[in-house]
Order: sequence, then structure tokens, then C-alpha cells
Amino acid sequence: MRIFDPHIHMTSRTTDDYEAMYAAGVRALVEPSFWLGQPRTSPASFFDYFDALLGWEPFRAAQYGIAHHCTIALNPKEANDPRCTPVLDALPRYLVKDSVVAVGEIGYDSMTPAEDFALAAQLQLAADHGLPALVHTPHRDKLAGLHRTVDVIRESDLPADRVLLDHLNETTVEPATDSGCWLGFSIYPDTKMDEDRMVSILKTYGTEKVLVNSAADWGRSDPLKTRKVGDTMLASGFTEDDVDQVLWRNPVAFYGLSGRLQLDLPGPEGLHEGNSILRGGE
Repeated sequence: MRIFDPHIHMTSRTTDDYEAMYAAGVRALVEPSFWLGQPRTSPASFFDYFDALLGWEPFRAAQYGIAHHCTIALNPKEANDPRCTPVLDALPRYLVKDSVVAVGEIGYDSMTPAEDFALAAQLQLAADHGLPALVHTPHRDKLAGLHRTVDVIRESDLPADRVLLDHLNETTVEPATDSGCWLGFSIYPDTKMDEDRMVSILKTYGTEKVLVNSAADWGRSDPLKTRKVGDTMLASGFTEDDVDQVLWRNPVAFYGLSGRLQLDLPGPEGLHEGNSILRGGE
């Protein structure tokens, strides 16, 4: 089983996770830029973080045989902080980088006017740079947030078929499907979706334009949830081809819209800017 995790925050994970993911079949991933668990206090902290997503994390992933790509954006949560909003002006210099395969995560957290502005501005950046967009639908009042998100997308220059609506569930999947966007589902131990609920949705709505991710981050989450979805699909009567479509071909197709996917992983270098994670290794 080959797996492409289309949304996972490896900055918050360990090298043990990389090893376990590779053993489970993960060969590629996308790491969306997001918040760091506490408020950033200046744009400069974003720039160091973006640089790590472009340099250190791909190096770290390569040590374990996994191709790493990222998405870059001002995330919805921090779009409300005026100390952070100047990041919007600096995004174009990051969106031209080779391993950036989308603008994201963008969308809504609390559905504020500041989030409206940041979402519309970054959808325009995606259109201007020929990139797709990864959109975070809010965790609270999800259905209203989904409708509001789709309205902004329809008013933008970015076609719906270049947008991935993420963190969907049973309450939002039908209008998300009707929108023409790609559908993303995050599988968590306690919150969001689980494997059995995901399989039920796949039985109802099919496997076209559906991406399944672990969204593993700082909190209680599981970077092997993609594999567990694949196993549950097989146990529920889906074919190996169905699993391959959901866990590999669909994320390749969506992020391939960027023209920047590099799935043929080069051999890892020994050092990254003088540093190595291979402590004690040759």
C-alpha cells in the first residue's frame, strides 16, 4: 500500500514518526504551514518557520525515504493578529519556491472580518501564482463556515476545482461535494473523523476527488491514520485500486496541479546547513 499524506504537520513530530510512517507505506506528504501552539509575535518568526518547511523538514524526511512538500500561507487563526498580517505582503517570495505545492492553510477559524480579508487575498495569490489552495474549514459552526467559505471561493479568480476543502465531516460533505471543490478529511483518535466514519462516507459519496489525511500535529493525533483508513477500506470491501486512488492518486492529482510535485526522491545529503539528525551515524 503506497500512501501520500496530504496534510500532516511534521514540524511537531519526531523522527520515530517518520520511521513508522515509512514502514506503514507513506512515501510522500504535504506539510501545510500553520500556527505553532502559541502566538507568534512578529512576521520574522513566520519567515524562519517557512524556511524550515522549505529546507530542514524536506532534509529530515529524506533521511527516512519520504518526499516532503509544503504549502505556505498566513493561517486563519493568526490572520486576526495585526502583528502577523504583514506576512501577507511577503508571501509572493515564498510561493515561487519549487517545493511549495499550494497556498495553505487558509480559511476560517472564528469567521471574523480579518479572516474574510486574508482568505480572499490568499485565494487571489493562489490564482496569480498558478497554485491550488488548501482551505481549512472551521472546527466550530462547521456548516455555516463551509457555506461562507464556498461563497468567498466563488467570488475569487481561483476555480473551485483547484481548491481542497479540508476537515470535512458528515455535516459538510454534501455541500462541499456540490461546490465542485476537492474533499479533504482529517482522521483523528478522538475528534474530527475516524476510520469507520470515513469508510461510510466513501461508500456514500465514492472515491473521486477525496483526500484522507492524518493532520497530525502537536495535540493527540496519529500519523498512521492514513494507513488505518486503507486497512479499514479493504476490510469493508473496497478494492486495492480504490485504496490506491484515495491514498495516493487523488493527492498526487490535486497537488500535481501546481506542476511542482517531485516524487522521485534524491538520495539524502549528509548535512543540512552543517546540521545532521543522524546522531552517532557514519
